[in-house]
Amino acid sequence: MRILVVEDEEPLAEAIARGLRREGMAVDVALNGDDGHEKATVTRYDVVLLDRDLPGMSGDDLCKEIVASGELTRVLMLTASGAVSDRVSGLSLGADDYLAKPFAFPELVARVRALGRRATPAAPPLLTAGDVRLDPAKRTVRRSSGPIELTRKEFGVLEVLLSANGSVVSSEELLERVWDENADPFTTTVRVTVMTLRKKLGEPGIIETVVGSGYRVPDSGTKTG
Repeated sequence: MRILVVEDEEPLAEAIARGLRREGMAVDVALNGDDGHEKATVTRYDVVLLDRDLPGMSGDDLCKEIVASGELTRVLMLTASGAVSDRVSGLSLGADDYLAKPFAFPELVARVRALGRRATPAAPPLLTAGDVRLDPAKRTVRRSSGPIELTRKEFGVLEVLLSANGSVVSSEELLERVWDENADPFTTTVRVTVMTLRKKLGEPGIIETVVGSGYRVPDSGTKTG
């Protein structure tokens, strides 16, 4: 999942970002409404965590802009007020969920994951290619030889490739969907991650390199069980 945190309290914003990254999410941070608006305009986020009280463009106005864009991006509003009237007004702007500060981090993660599921087409119970089975819900990968332990980035790359149903996925798209804005677009990190992923998956190989275009898993699809 690609997440944008728009929060003007920098220590809180960075703490949220670190925690969500530990959960395997790609997270960008904006410390004011204008920066948040710019990021949300150029990048398709699954979920935006949005403080209502922001310098520059207000959280309310940014929420309305995101909703008006027609994207599937989901908005979770954060506020220091837990009053019912504030929750109602926030939701009436088009926000999908509302969380009052201070909050328990496990609850935040659960809400973000729930919104993320609504921001993308429903994930199938299994993504498959040959005898490779990836379970998005359980975050597990198996072959007929047994389970395969992957890092968060390796799992993310494999999930994106399998979800493409045989289409080519560029290195740029993998970098955008699995990493975050801090990733150097000229880095070899995607190539290196694909290389280590191939080694862990073993033979027969399932990931093809399409020279000049990217990568694909030609024999990919979905199963219901």
